[in-house]
Amino acid sequence: MADKAVQRETVLSLRETIARIENRRLPGVVRAAKAADPGGFRQREEDESGRKALALGVPDLDALLEGGLPLEGMTEIRNAETRDAGAAAGFAAALGVLCQQARLEKGETAAPVLWISQSMASNEAGMPYGLGLKAYGLDVRGLVFSLPRTVKDALWIAEAALSVPSFCAVILEIRGNPAALALSESRRLHVRSRAGHVPLLLLRQSGHEEASSAFFRLLVEPAPARERPLPDGSMLRGSIGHPVFHVIAEKSRTPAPLGFFLEWNPHDRRLYPVEPLPAAAAADPEPAHSVARLPASSGRSGRPQALGELVAFPRAS
Repeated sequence: MADKAVQRETVLSLRETIARIENRRLPGVVRAAKAADPGGFRQREEDESGRKALALGVPDLDALLEGGLPLEGMTEIRNAETRDAGAAAGFAAALGVLCQQARLEKGETAAPVLWISQSMASNEAGMPYGLGLKAYGLDVRGLVFSLPRTVKDALWIAEAALSVPSFCAVILEIRGNPAALALSESRRLHVRSRAGHVPLLLLRQSGHEEASSAFFRLLVEPAPARERPLPDGSMLRGSIGHPVFHVIAEKSRTPAPLGFFLEWNPHDRRLYPVEPLPAAAAADPEPAHSVARLPASSGRSGRPQALGELVAFPRAS
């Protein structure tokens, strides 16, 4: 362990010397790397006094995130399956809206959100729709969308964007667990984000858990939406209300993962904690407008038969 620590300090010192020769701004990034431990965290006392965070308005989630969304560093958001990519992208977009709103509330100049979507991710789950993002609460005039072809190009754009304080948030959308985004690359992005004071949201589409330098990793799943409330307080039967996310904290300082059901209100631009719907209400076997069921085709069963054992026959040729 001591030899590894000496080797690590030697490598960082060499990097600092080379960086000082090539560019005077890069030693700050190296100093941030020295201040961080191998897991991506700084020392406990420095975290409590100096780390900037954006409160999300949900007390339990803010407590889990130690004050809120880190504004200096990387936070990973992932979905397990491609069909859940819309929920993860919606949650990341909601965090982008909150970052935009925090800039305006502080009286600072509005900074755009940079959304980097690697081409494979956008081909599988689609690209964000401008009018939909506007109705979602995001200021599309402050949105820059990049569509690089390869993962390496996406990483290069993210590093370049994190080096300048021109964006209020950077969303990096990657599909799966590519070899080009390993632990060393995630650590470099994390250090760049901390040195540039720009939050980085790594949106991992259909990816598995793996070692990362991110402060936190959140698994996002879709949850049943509530019905729309009417002015008299009743609910509009059969309607679809605001989107609801099931957010599970997979990587944090807590010993066990914790889950939250959060509803995003685009009008208030806020996340609200909600209670999960009962299983019967979530399934809702009786639709609001019932339709006649068509009979099964003639000579066929109503549902496919179960597959039996498969026998491998020898090839004819």
